[in-house]
Amino acid sequence: MVPFAAGGVADITARVLSQKMSETLGQQVLVENRPSAGGIVASEAVARAEPDGHTLLFITNGNAVSATLFKSLPYDTVNDFAPVSTVGFFDLVLAVDSASKIGSVRELIAVAKANPNKFNIGTINPGSTQNLAAELFKSMAGVDDAQVVPFKTTPAVITALKGNDVQAAFEFLAPVLGQIKGGALRALAVTSDKRFAGLPEVPTVAESGVPGYQASSWNGIAAPEVRKRLQELGVEARAGTPEALGALLVSEIAKWKAVIERAKIPKQ
Repeated sequence: MVPFAAGGVADITARVLSQKMSETLGQQVLVENRPSAGGIVASEAVARAEPDGHTLLFITNGNAVSATLFKSLPYDTVNDFAPVSTVGFFDLVLAVDSASKIGSVRELIAVAKANPNKFNIGTINPGSTQNLAAELFKSMAGVDDAQVVPFKTTPAVITALKGNDVQAAFEFLAPVLGQIKGGALRALAVTSDKRFAGLPEVPTVAESGVPGYQASSWNGIAAPEVRKRLQELGVEARAGTPEALGALLVSEIAKWKAVIERAKIPKQ
């Protein structure tokens, strides 16, 4: 069960995974897309399925965010699922328009501090990983007067960036990697705890003057050898133990709960 529509990075990752699982298990592994806000529909379906190991949830950090963002859920995010393994981690990037005079995270912070309430950071919808990553950046970089401006789609964020309606943006690498490599956008930093192999010259936010900063999206179930294909999607393949995935989920719930509460994002 994948809590996203077909065609996105998470869906493609799940299909790469299911193909390898089918080869290993000698039986077909089907991907069923059940998109919904917060991944609730897919998660509820798995929580209510027979616990025989035949129905798996493509769990993500969206599940961790939903634990705080929604007033109530029809399942217990921590206790109603048996973690198997992480699959991969999705890096985000802090980017500016190629015409921007801002050339580093330190310069961005300086410009934001020099222009209180006039520096805008674009992301997609409130409560999304991108949106929360921006809010986390605001608090950790000391630029609380910067405005995080949400848009409905990634193209809308890019349009606002190119038109200088926002001066920077947080987005997953996958949908903007081509524009970065093509020179339309400039990557200032990636949000993970280490540099992305596909852009080795781009530093992390933590390296760039915001020590301790880390934000990424992740998903989990199991991890066959699909590393090369996932890297092409901007995903770092990373397997782990059930215990490690369970601990990650608990820690991510606590981390994003603090960000949501600080940003005063209303419960849905």
